Amino acid sequence: MPEAVVQTGAEAVPAVEPDRGASSAGQAFDPARGYRCSPSVALRPEPFGALVYHFGTRKLSFLKTPELVEVVTGLERHPDVHAAIEAAGVATAQRPAYLRALAGLAQAGTIEPRPPRNSEAEAQ
Repeated sequence: MPEAVVQTGAEAVPAVEPDRGASSAGQAFDPARGYRCSPSVALRPEPFGALVYHFGTRKLSFLKTPELVEVVTGLERHPDVHAAIEAAGVATAQRPAYLRALAGLAQAGTIEPRPPRNSEAEAQ
């Protein structure tokens, strides 16, 4: 998965360029939905962020900041992507770059839409 750094203001923020060959079951990334780290993925914390290994594709990639790791690991605990980004303390000006990074992670299969929880399914 090719990665880039997006410059927003004075601070560089990680972004992930989508891998045109990979897709998360063909679904478009929707930050209004709940997501989770794929069960096929392992994260190993590092001082710079984390190493990401996908057991299905056998690809190794990187999350380049601890804040992005916090967002990715927090996805499961929040109702949608926006709430996870806010809970991680990402500055408002940096949120578009984080959304682009998460869209790339979704396209690569690192994160995936979370199945509805029982309470969410009953409410529908």
